[in-house]
Amino acid sequence: MNSKKTIVLGASTNPSRYSFMAVNRLKQHNHEVIPVGIKKGEIAGIPIQNGHPIHQEVDTVTLYVGPANQKEYYDYLLSLKPKRVIFNPGTINYELMEQLKKGNIEVIDACTLVMLASDTY
Repeated sequence: MNSKKTIVLGASTNPSRYSFMAVNRLKQHNHEVIPVGIKKGEIAGIPIQNGHPIHQEVDTVTLYVGPANQKEYYDYLLSLKPKRVIFNPGTINYELMEQLKKGNIEVIDACTLVMLASDTY
């Protein structure tokens, strides 16, 4: 299995949040995972990065930020040039999806946790 460098945007230290679960599952599946969130902390021993940290060769960004708070991340997401962005339930934003498609970034409307569980990640 290929490790896919994945940014979890909207990472939270709250164990009941899906972003927290996603970081843990991605790590369990041996993917390089980079949690990015607004609060400091760590998940599964990985520090949460704040702001708009620049990373190279990003395969996937999995989104856990609601549409009302996504606008500030538009340019950031495009600058990362990921192969794909996964819009998890509750994050669908057609305006952002169109911008990503214009940037030749694959847009996926799915749940990262389900994709990992079903080997479709």
